[in-house]
Amino acid sequence: MDIIHIHESSLIEQETVATVGFFDGVHIGHRYLIRQMKDIARKAILKTAVITFPIHPRKVLQQEYQPQLLNSFDEKLKLLSNTGLDYCYIIDFTKEFSEISAQNFIREILHKQLHVKDLLIGYDHKFGKGRINEYKHYVAYGKVCGMNVHQAEKLSEENNPVSSTAIRNLLSKGKIKEAAKKLFYDYALEGNVIEGNKLGRTIGFPTANLELTDKNKIIPLEGVYAARVEIGDKQYSGMAYIGKRPTILSHGERRIEVHIFDFSEDIYGMKIRIEFIDFIRSDMRFGNVEDLRKQLEKDKKNITKRYQKNIFSE
Repeated sequence: MDIIHIHESSLIEQETVATVGFFDGVHIGHRYLIRQMKDIARKAILKTAVITFPIHPRKVLQQEYQPQLLNSFDEKLKLLSNTGLDYCYIIDFTKEFSEISAQNFIREILHKQLHVKDLLIGYDHKFGKGRINEYKHYVAYGKVCGMNVHQAEKLSEENNPVSSTAIRNLLSKGKIKEAAKKLFYDYALEGNVIEGNKLGRTIGFPTANLELTDKNKIIPLEGVYAARVEIGDKQYSGMAYIGKRPTILSHGERRIEVHIFDFSEDIYGMKIRIEFIDFIRSDMRFGNVEDLRKQLEKDKKNITKRYQKNIFSE
């Protein structure tokens, strides 16, 4: 997939079938949309393109808005590249850009600048100033400049459309495996390993404390998780913890840390990736540190057995 950053002076000669969206998560609904676009492209003998934005549009329009994203921008591009697309056009969403009407967006940018021949509209997608246009209007705008406009079918599971919002709700409830099915991959957080208070090593559970690379990503429900840890090109099994350590502190800050099984290397300052495989238990306050240690032993034994039985791959 070729990634092209579109500027005012950009002019793309290659005609394409394209679709427009933020594509947070690049989940199975997005992939279904992309498959439909590829089918149109195959019949029309055209290349495929996704048009997306590096920053959530609402963040540009409402500076106080704090998005809870499923992907960082780099993660999104990597996921899109694995779908077999030919091009990804990146447009900077600005306040000026938000003032463009749907009609002018189709005529001036999609048609004249990007040479989009066929446009696929998501079943619930609206664009342009005010977002008040309907699919029939897009068809009319496209027809004027010789562009074919198609409406995508929606992908539903148990009569519920798959959406980024629905997946965020699952993560916020600790329903990691359900979220992974809709995402088509295990949800993950990335960051650099920073120093903690090193209590874990005193009770036999040293942890790597994570400082997030992208603080706009949604953090799953507080608790203990079976996890896969990626360090460089190697992967390890482990258990992750998200919480405020109520056994140690009455009003602590939320921490994200992971105990990596059978691992003793110094990784301070290194970038790691934690993939959340399954929710094990909620965060709990124990009477003392020894009780905490005993519970961690049980958690580790539980997760290890499940890895050995290959339960997480089911």
